[in-house]
Amino acid sequence: MDTIKITLPDESVKEYPINTNYYEITKDYASKHKIDVLAVRIENEVFSLDHKATKDEKLELVDVTDLAGYKMYQAGLKFLFMVAVKELYENAKVSFLHSVPRGILSEIEMSQNLTHDDIRRIKAKMASIIGQKERIIRYNVDVKDAYKYFMNHDEVEKAKNIQVLPNEVITLYKLRNHLNYFYSNMPYDTSVLNRFELVFIGRNRIVLVCPNVVSGRRVPEYVHYENIVVNFMESKKWLKTMNTPYLADLNLLVTKSKIKEFIESNELAYTEDLMASRDDILTKRDVRVILIAGPSSSGKTTTMRRLSSLFISKGYETVTISTDDFFVNRTDTPKNDKGEYDYECLRAINLELFNSTIKDLLDGKEVELPEYDFVSGKSIKKGKKIKLKENSFLFIEGLHCLNDELTPFIDDKYKYKIYLSPFMPMSIDRHNYISTLDLRLIRRMVRDNRDRGKRVDSTIKEWQVVRNGEEKYIFPYVYQADRIINTALSYELGVLKTYANPLLYSVGIDSPYYNEARRLIHSLQPYFDIPSEYVPNNSILREFVG
Repeated sequence: MDTIKITLPDESVKEYPINTNYYEITKDYASKHKIDVLAVRIENEVFSLDHKATKDEKLELVDVTDLAGYKMYQAGLKFLFMVAVKELYENAKVSFLHSVPRGILSEIEMSQNLTHDDIRRIKAKMASIIGQKERIIRYNVDVKDAYKYFMNHDEVEKAKNIQVLPNEVITLYKLRNHLNYFYSNMPYDTSVLNRFELVFIGRNRIVLVCPNVVSGRRVPEYVHYENIVVNFMESKKWLKTMNTPYLADLNLLVTKSKIKEFIESNELAYTEDLMASRDDILTKRDVRVILIAGPSSSGKTTTMRRLSSLFISKGYETVTISTDDFFVNRTDTPKNDKGEYDYECLRAINLELFNSTIKDLLDGKEVELPEYDFVSGKSIKKGKKIKLKENSFLFIEGLHCLNDELTPFIDDKYKYKIYLSPFMPMSIDRHNYISTLDLRLIRRMVRDNRDRGKRVDSTIKEWQVVRNGEEKYIFPYVYQADRIINTALSYELGVLKTYANPLLYSVGIDSPYYNEARRLIHSLQPYFDIPSEYVPNNSILREFVG
């Protein structure tokens, strides 16, 4: 019998019969080292455990602490949850609405209202399926057959999305007697999905929480932000009124040459949200400082400029500044535990200079603003002087603007805090959505390449560092926001796709970020291209595509 040699992560070499699958190859090593293996990485490409080894190879094991493994874990957990619900409540319909901080927001449509007892039953059912190590079987299916299957099972939007994929064959997964389509590879079996939590938030909505790249193998504590969920559901409600709850509905507008009208409506809805924010601020008589925070690529710059213009249109004067201009010199920037400069931490900002500048402005004094030179890594002054008048509002945007430690000397009554985040309310189908993280990453890679000539793999490499900073310095303070603004445009991925795809395809197979680039390409496949000429010049999307 022909054999092959496999090098494992501890550099040990073992022989296996050719065409042995990676599950059989890794199971003893995984058991010995107590690793829940989800996939293997070979020369920067990720393979599911049901793939077969055909030649001598060196394996890297992928678990939930790896970005590719995390996506697989999420997909597997969603599938497991769906199966558990369907087997307990035959006529129930599960939808996964969106990602929320540290979790996945799901909703169950059924004849009764869920109770805490139901949640315990679902969790116990999931645990039972995990304990039985049920296989998640991969099938390659003709697109026509998959289309007919989902049409017959009343999942019309999923059938329509599959119909427009360029492949003749697609991958479906089966767990017990349930068949489904996801935009991700799946775990080999359910045994690895043994760390999760279900959080019941009422109205038949449950948040699925699982380990992630930041938390490691630990299930993070879920913190519920009701204002985020409310804001997101309002956006979904607007989409229903526009008869475009799913991607297939958006694609139909493209084919009927009606996408321009939808873009105009989407932009108007965003403007109305900004106007409502302005009107709310004007009802608070003492407010002088508007603080705008949001994670990377959430559109802080454009939102601040647009909101400022709406105040000017009412006869008020505005002054805008960014906390980035108050960075300390690079050599004075604190370092993280890896000895690298930590530009995300609060102390990367010259807090003394920042607060004295704000205090002087509120006292009616003229101040000279610093400007941070990102090339030299130094704070410089260019003679830019500003002064607040009696009817002026001061706008400040930056990573830490929700954190009162940024502005300890400003009385709360003078402050109004706005949190921005692009929650894409339009789902691909009832079980798949574009996560906020993916949307922001796509925005960032397009902008980085356009403005700084940065390669995609460089942007992806930095992304986890950026994400770690957000977990530490933004999300813990979201509850302090006076208002949340959704900065996602439901049509934007159709526009971004035309910019992102060439960049993603440029990531070579020799790059450690090849698999992530291919995953993003796959997630964008069902979106029809939308011409950027339809995007208004003042759109938040212009911040990224130019």
